[in-house]
Amino acid sequence: MRKAALHGVLFLLTLVTTTMAGAEWRYGKSFSYGPDGFSWIPLISWEEIGGGLVFSLAFLGFLTVHEFGHYVTARYYRVRVTLPYYIPVWLGFTFGIGTMGAFIRIRERIFSRKEFFDIGIAGPLAGFVVAVGLLWYGFTHLPPLEYLYEIHPQYRLWGENYAAYAYRSAEDISLGKNLLFWLFEQTVADPTLLPNRYEVMHYPVLFAGFLALFFTALNLLPIGQLDGGHILYGLLGYERFNRLSPLLFTLFIFYAGLGLLPLDGNWAANGWLYGGYVVYLLVVFRPLFPEARRGFLVAAGVLCAQAACGLLWPQVQGYNGWLVFGLLLARFMGIFHPPCPNEEPLSKGRVWLGCLAMVVFMLCFSPAPFLID
Repeated sequence: MRKAALHGVLFLLTLVTTTMAGAEWRYGKSFSYGPDGFSWIPLISWEEIGGGLVFSLAFLGFLTVHEFGHYVTARYYRVRVTLPYYIPVWLGFTFGIGTMGAFIRIRERIFSRKEFFDIGIAGPLAGFVVAVGLLWYGFTHLPPLEYLYEIHPQYRLWGENYAAYAYRSAEDISLGKNLLFWLFEQTVADPTLLPNRYEVMHYPVLFAGFLALFFTALNLLPIGQLDGGHILYGLLGYERFNRLSPLLFTLFIFYAGLGLLPLDGNWAANGWLYGGYVVYLLVVFRPLFPEARRGFLVAAGVLCAQAACGLLWPQVQGYNGWLVFGLLLARFMGIFHPPCPNEEPLSKGRVWLGCLAMVVFMLCFSPAPFLID
């Protein structure tokens, strides 16, 4: 009973925090931090907080369906598993999404590749259906420009051409694109009502749909014990997966670090950045190998390859934000997958489902999901 109460309390807290975050994004204002600095008086009205509930219900709906996809499938296989633990996070003086997601805990060993595969794939596919529904609704119910003018009254002066004048700040935040979001823009939405990429956060259902795609792709990365790792493990088996996963992780870090280090020869001014990045590479690659020497060699190889790419193709940039997730993967989640007693290969139907999961990943993945100009 106490555990059920804990799950319920965490859900309600997350409902509150995502509602607050949704209101901040929708109306473009912080709860307690404005142009004049920190304020003890809330800068968001109760009516605006109510408006944040649209984002909260949409995004929590996605999270809940994703987690219960795992939960129901685990219970089908009689695997002991907890209800979802929601993680509420909201500060009130900086923008966030009100949560760090949700997770379930599997309390006993999983005995076959088929079970790992089915439990792993159920969450992303279920969540993907919700994400598509959110995008469809969001793009087919776009409000007129007057909606945006109420949030940014100065845009009235520029009319439909506001984008040519509005984005001149060095701290403008925008959303990157992924293939599915782009397809909806091109095929479903009224082009006269499409929001600029800097304004999508003000459209709560669209913003929730974008985040749903982002988290679906994040979970489908075929590394370690992410959902994508479980899927690929089911397809390949223990030995082949644990040979491939470190390679995929290395490529992930290689892309994430591209363009991070300036190659202008000003070593003194940038020494702290170089030193910190070298330490980062050693920290993330050390768990991949039993001998520290091999981790050092791989870290050095990645650093040299990134430097060479920067010298030969300086216009090629990675997305440095992925480095944070790379650290979480290497030091907390793990790059390798544990074995199971039954290594029997999957059926052809499940192999095709695995291919479908790869297609979903490619549709949802954004190489640079969040951008600050």
